[in-house]
Amino acid sequence: MVKTDFLVIGGGPAGLCAAIETSKRDVKTLIVDEGVELGGQLVKQTHKFFGHEGFYASVRGFEIAKKLISQLNENVTVKTQTTVTGIYEDIITAYDREKDLVFEIEPKYILISVGASERFIPFKNNHLPGVYGAGAVQTLMNQFKVLPGKRVLMIGSGNIGLIVSYQLLQAGAEVKAIVEIADKVGGYDVHARKVKRLGVPILLRHTIKEAIGEEKVEGAVIAQVDEKYNIIAGSEKEFAVDVICVAVGLVPSIELASMAGVQIQYIPELGGYVPYRDREMRTNVKNIFVAGDLAGIEEATTAMIEGKIAGLKVAEEITGQNLDSEIERMQEELVEFRSGPFSEKVRKGLERFFPQEMMSYSKTSQQDLGPVGKLRPVIECYENIPCNPCQTSCPAGAITVPENINSLPIVDYSKCTGCGICVMKCPGLAIFLVQENFQPDRDLVIMPYEFLPLPEKGQEVIALDREGREVARAQVVRVVKSANKTYLVHLSVPAGMGEVVRSFRLPKETESFVCRCEEITVDQVERAIEEGFTDYEELRRYLRVGMGPCGGRTCRSIVLGILARKTGKTLKEIGFGTFRPPSMPVKFESIVKGEIENEK
Repeated sequence: MVKTDFLVIGGGPAGLCAAIETSKRDVKTLIVDEGVELGGQLVKQTHKFFGHEGFYASVRGFEIAKKLISQLNENVTVKTQTTVTGIYEDIITAYDREKDLVFEIEPKYILISVGASERFIPFKNNHLPGVYGAGAVQTLMNQFKVLPGKRVLMIGSGNIGLIVSYQLLQAGAEVKAIVEIADKVGGYDVHARKVKRLGVPILLRHTIKEAIGEEKVEGAVIAQVDEKYNIIAGSEKEFAVDVICVAVGLVPSIELASMAGVQIQYIPELGGYVPYRDREMRTNVKNIFVAGDLAGIEEATTAMIEGKIAGLKVAEEITGQNLDSEIERMQEELVEFRSGPFSEKVRKGLERFFPQEMMSYSKTSQQDLGPVGKLRPVIECYENIPCNPCQTSCPAGAITVPENINSLPIVDYSKCTGCGICVMKCPGLAIFLVQENFQPDRDLVIMPYEFLPLPEKGQEVIALDREGREVARAQVVRVVKSANKTYLVHLSVPAGMGEVVRSFRLPKETESFVCRCEEITVDQVERAIEEGFTDYEELRRYLRVGMGPCGGRTCRSIVLGILARKTGKTLKEIGFGTFRPPSMPVKFESIVKGEIENEK
């Protein structure tokens, strides 16, 4: 029998924050978690958090887990790899997987913060190895350093689907597409922009129809849907992939709460079936509290705040301290976080439990992009999400997020020094520095970069626009490293491209040859066209393409195709060039011999 003042079931962000508050006030606390380490979903999250710095904005999830765990003191006992198996009228049972035994717990107060499980969808062959939930992919990839596959189709464009797609790209996988059944992206616009400028298409009004394969996933069939989400016959598309990652939402894990006699209600805006709770996170069972995704699917930041509220209330009742002012401050934090448009559904759902408050926020985006020729930030954050690190990190006070953190940021260019700190700190990677006429006929674009290998100074790269399309050749001027692993890459781009270029890719290590005789690559042909050689004969004279032993039999059609693609002209408009003798390589000796024989 283990006796404790406070039992926390689930050591994720909500559970950890609750335990921090009770342990600071000398409340004997036990955390039981079935994972191999505390932190819940935080340990597999490598992206930076939104919100404000009071709740770890611009800090990566796994680092937040370490910060929270470090705040636990000697009043906290931790049991990992342990699952609570039952909540009875007089006792709680738990199974310790390491010791292979069941033991009993007798607490005075309980917080159930077990999170949620992944929602799944039916489609043909969804049992095949290679079909994963997004959480499983994150666990394999970010926690255990195992890449589940090389070619991935992502199903779902919520924040989880967008974030995991980006992390797959960071890990070296190819994300073929993100498939979304709705008519708009479900997650934050800044997350969608991150993957789109890396060349990943987001296919709206599409769904998965079938996984292809016998023993494992070898492909996938998707199709368009109509207004009622029925598949449109004949619209099928097939992808060659070895992983289908499903990220279509979460379902609160209500099992333990229901066992404990907590009232369960169906509230779709909160994720489905959820337990009743009041403003202090207390359920209808007096000594049981809930927090985090179990209480309603939201962000980890709100889970931390809810955990703090529950922990403070438990500490108040056990110790007799008056903690009302701290509880009220945390409740005000929740109101601010939930005041934006993305929390509209949550507010509607919570209205079923208690009245909701809302703070006003600014919806006005900045139209002025600053003085031409000055190095300045361009903030491409057009959606009201709870986030303000750009404001708090600016040493010159040039960026403001008016009213509350759901407002859009505004730059005072007269104060900006172009230091680039905001670019490094932005969790959405939505800030760029731009300077026109950086050099004669060249603009400068400074962008956030989170991939390896890093480019080198002087290296030529392929510049991409907001949709991931190749738009120019660029040169790396400088690379600034950062402790938070968001590096700044300074790119010199052609004049006029400063407002177009938003990403880049390194040249492929394996060159693709157009003319094998003269060893002319696709890259060389494209570069020559960009330099102004837009005629086959010009390219032949400049590069010697088609002047090898085959006389252009292999490469002429390839070069003409590249010309058509790069110039936007048809093959008829371009023409096929001029054919000149000899039609095959002939030795001068043979020509001379022929002349001699003719003279004879």
